[in-house]
This record gives sequence, C-alpha cells and structure tokens, in this order.
Amino acid sequence: MESIAQDLAGRVVDRLSYIPSNSRLLVGISGIPASGKSTLAVLVTSKTNQLLAMDEVHRQAVAASTHSPTPLERSRAILVGLDGWHLTRAQLDAHPDPKLAYDRRGSHWTFDGHGYVSFVRSLREPVSATSTFTAPSFDHAIKDPSPHAIKILPEHRIVIIEGLYTFLSLPPWAEAGRLLDERWLIELDPTVASNRIVKRHVVSGVAKDLEEARWRSVENDTPNGHFLLTNSLEPTCTIQSVDDPKYTLA
Repeated sequence: MESIAQDLAGRVVDRLSYIPSNSRLLVGISGIPASGKSTLAVLVTSKTNQLLAMDEVHRQAVAASTHSPTPLERSRAILVGLDGWHLTRAQLDAHPDPKLAYDRRGSHWTFDGHGYVSFVRSLREPVSATSTFTAPSFDHAIKDPSPHAIKILPEHRIVIIEGLYTFLSLPPWAEAGRLLDERWLIELDPTVASNRIVKRHVVSGVAKDLEEARWRSVENDTPNGHFLLTNSLEPTCTIQSVDDPKYTLA
C-alpha cells in the first residue's frame, strides 16, 4: 500500500508541474465499497504533501530566495470525501419511501449530486491569493453531513476527492467527472469486497450482528458497487486493491 501511494503521489506532483500556477489539479478516486478508497486517498494526500514540502525546500535553496512564499507558491494537497454530499436524515425522512431511502443510503440517489457538481465547478475557477471556499464532510456522530467543515485555501492546488460516485457517467455527476484531471478506479474482486464489508459493518457497529451485516452487503453495498462499475466514465488510471495488515481498508 505504501509503495502504491508513493508512486501515485509522484504522479500527482509531476502532473502539477505542467499546469498553470493559477489552476488546480483535481483527482477523483472511485471503487466499489471496501476497495480501499479512503485508506489510499489519505495515504496519497499525505505523501503528496511530503513531496511538495521537499520540492519547496529545494526551490528555495536553489533560488536563495529572501521573500516569503506566497500561498500559490506553497502548493499543498487536500482530501475531500464524497460522503459530505449525503442527503441529510431530514431529507431521507421526506422521501416518498423513507424506509427504502434509509435502507439504500449510500446509493447514488441518496446523495446531493448537483451540490457535488457545483463544488467541482468551483474548483475549476482560477485560483487567486485570496480565494477561499468550503466543502462539507460527514459527521458519523450525528450521521449527517457537516456543512463548511473543510476549508479550501489558495495553496490547495491539488484536491483529491474520494467516493463511490466521483466520476459517474450519468447526469448530473458526469459533468464533475469530466472536470477531473485524474480519474482513478480501484479494482477488487467482488467476493473479497463483500467479506471486507461484512467484517467492517460488524466492527464499526453499522450492523448489530453478522446477519444484518450480510444483509446490508447483499442489499445495498454490492448493488452500489455494480452500479458504479457499469456507469462510470473511463478512468485515467486503474489500481489493484491490496490487503495490507498495517491498514484497515475503507
């Protein structure tokens, strides 16, 4: 996992060097449930920032610069999760079939796709030294999104977005997917994914027992994974998910 993340971080930093200084590099990471999206995204973001920090030190040493770097010179990567665009429980309650909405929470139609597209659009605006905006995250304590939880600063010239539907080929999602510079798909055998999901649901408390965990896997997670694989834009990079005892894959 570490070596994969290191290689991907190098790919990201290299690509950043080819885009205008007032633009952002946008990376979307997708894959079926339990393929390791969140784990890989955290690692890549961390390693990308390590490489950027090393590069900044090198540039300053070579240039013997006496001025403080501007926000645009201090390039950094930031991670945003698609979970922030989950519909709220109040919105699920207002659904014509609330039980179905809760049972299928995590399906593409239980997300605010238009809100996600609007966010990605805003990332495509030219970056200025004063431009700052926010993104939501998901608060597991209240089981609802937390608006404005993530602050996107001018120096965040690399934005990594992870989630099931980051580059779906269906409207409204497709617009956001096409705006991404990189679309990474993590591949994993569905049977292995199902085993991981069941274990994760029990350990996390999402399911009260093994029976409910298996039901959730069959009725929600597996169909969601199949849906994204058959309705996604062409990835720019495919990555094989690996079992790494150092990490709990999410």
